[in-house]
Amino acid sequence: MKTGSKSKVICPFCGAGCAFFIVTKSNSLNIEYISDHPVALGALCPKGNSSISIVKHPDRLKHPLVKRGNEWIELPWNDALNLAAERLLDIKKRYGADSVGFLASARATNEEIYLFQKLARLFGSPHIDHCARLCHAPSLVALKDMLGSGAMTNPISDLANSDCIFVLGSNFAETHPVVSRWVWDAKDRGAAVIVADPRRTITTRIADLHLQLRSGSDPYLLYAMMKVIVDRGLCDYQFVRERTEGFDDLYRWLHSFDLKEAVEFTGLSEREIVAAACHYAEAYSAALIYCMGITQHRNGTENVRACANLALLCGKVGAPGSGIFPLRGQNNVQGACDMGALADYLPGYADASNHMELKKLSRVWEKSDLPLGPGYTVTEMTNASLNGKIKAMVILGENPVVSDPEASGVKKALEKLEFLLVIDLFMTETARYADILLPAACWAEKEGSYTNTERRVQWSEKALDPDGDAKPDLWIIGELGKRLKIWGYTPRPDEVLREINRVVPQYGGITPERLRLSKNGLIWPCQNESHPGTPILHQSGRFKFHTPQFAIEDKGKIGKNNIFKLITGRLVVHYNSGSMSRRLSELFPYEPIASVSINPEDAAALGLKNGDEVKLIGESGEGIFQIRLDVSVPPKTLFLPFHFPGVNDVVTVGLDTSSRTPGFKDAECRLEVV
Repeated sequence: MKTGSKSKVICPFCGAGCAFFIVTKSNSLNIEYISDHPVALGALCPKGNSSISIVKHPDRLKHPLVKRGNEWIELPWNDALNLAAERLLDIKKRYGADSVGFLASARATNEEIYLFQKLARLFGSPHIDHCARLCHAPSLVALKDMLGSGAMTNPISDLANSDCIFVLGSNFAETHPVVSRWVWDAKDRGAAVIVADPRRTITTRIADLHLQLRSGSDPYLLYAMMKVIVDRGLCDYQFVRERTEGFDDLYRWLHSFDLKEAVEFTGLSEREIVAAACHYAEAYSAALIYCMGITQHRNGTENVRACANLALLCGKVGAPGSGIFPLRGQNNVQGACDMGALADYLPGYADASNHMELKKLSRVWEKSDLPLGPGYTVTEMTNASLNGKIKAMVILGENPVVSDPEASGVKKALEKLEFLLVIDLFMTETARYADILLPAACWAEKEGSYTNTERRVQWSEKALDPDGDAKPDLWIIGELGKRLKIWGYTPRPDEVLREINRVVPQYGGITPERLRLSKNGLIWPCQNESHPGTPILHQSGRFKFHTPQFAIEDKGKIGKNNIFKLITGRLVVHYNSGSMSRRLSELFPYEPIASVSINPEDAAALGLKNGDEVKLIGESGEGIFQIRLDVSVPPKTLFLPFHFPGVNDVVTVGLDTSSRTPGFKDAECRLEVV
């Protein structure tokens, strides 16, 4: 460690893209805030403030490991990589390249993710995916189709310019805390804040109007608002006429929509629905924020389409303070999508099933027989392993044993593989199933670019070398590719970014030289080196309305035989599968276990008190949890944080047919008193 150095890094947690300096002093690491950072403004959330604890954590992997029986044996890098390549090539020879699945990380740099998906496709497998499939794939499908781009339309700071902020399925005060300050800025200037959420949360405390709707009824709320807006003549008819198509079909559909039925399904009053509709439509500028409470449903894509329909109907797109704000969950999940770590998209969102797009990529990569997509998604790889179609997997920094639904099936799928290669910081729940485990450098020990939820691409500097023999993901991927005879040398981050400039149109002008010199990064699309970037999308162009096609799931079982609606979600002190946050000694004591929150009335009816244990039983698994009495949870509903092993054993869900995203928020379970 070089004492006295100061390096600008990107926070490794949520998708807000906060940056700070790591300062090394007397063999210690310290955080220095960046007061004028465009998102953080010199502040970090509890996780960001604790993030440097990860760097020197004693659980960090320091050497390559190979499993011999039930024991882990250290190997030199050369031997470990040679063995991994040998096993992968053997499986390719015996079963074909498409018998190998690749799972990318949304916490790696753009350069690492790009090289990883390139490795998969040049190896010959179309089966490349990452965790966006579990959260915002519906946003990509819906917004790309209707608006032309599947990403946030405006910068986070632009929320301060909104006169109305409508929040659905997001508890951003806990999941993306720095967003709160921009919402408070707008509120202090007189903006109305409307939050639709089945629970009472920290975010609902900000609201002027909390719509405590029935879980899963979001599309009924949105179309009820649209019916009110149309019936009262509150549409932006000039915007609709000049910049959209498909309005007549939506208008006819809304004409037959029953507002009373929406009241029944949502559990809201007509007065509440009318108030929300008028606030949003009559505001000069309005922002619509949503997160996984919208996307993680079997109707997830339809839910996002409903959000876009509302924004288009009122002309609340393409202007300061007006846009759609899907909040992404990991620090580079937006970049991972941009880089093509998706079963159905190539880099730059080219269609993976389109022969012409594959030919374009073939010319750059000088490889004529790239595999035709779409490949298997995250959850489909699990099923394909159980069915004997996937024989090996390469997992880069992901933890599906904790993060995926029906986790007991994930464990069986990993056990059935003939070979599993895992690259990670820690011995995670997934890494324990590996045949070879390679130690990765963390975010502070490498350089490269990250793309946050608002499409801002920022360069993160290397602050220090990793302890032991851990290596950057880019080096590991590059060295593995050499041994697989895919390429001849391991590239540097700036070399990979220059290739991204050629392949991904949105990044055409986001060169390593510009990023290193840029104080606040560049927001794509940025087509060439003279382009300043595009903070606000859709200031011109035409958009498409969508005619609804959704159904509310039958809830006849809820409340009978101790069947409860199960909502899983995040806590402010934890992050995703918990592989990092459960190791933060500063925060972990606040939430050391996965407590299940239950309404006190339900607990009393079952004879339960705070701290009692209950068994939750889903269709594919079960688990025992301590209860927490919580008035913020509606009756016949449970809330369970998903950061802990065992939670997703209970979660059995269907898929959204358009995006193939699991409907986590549609889960149900039976509660038994232990």
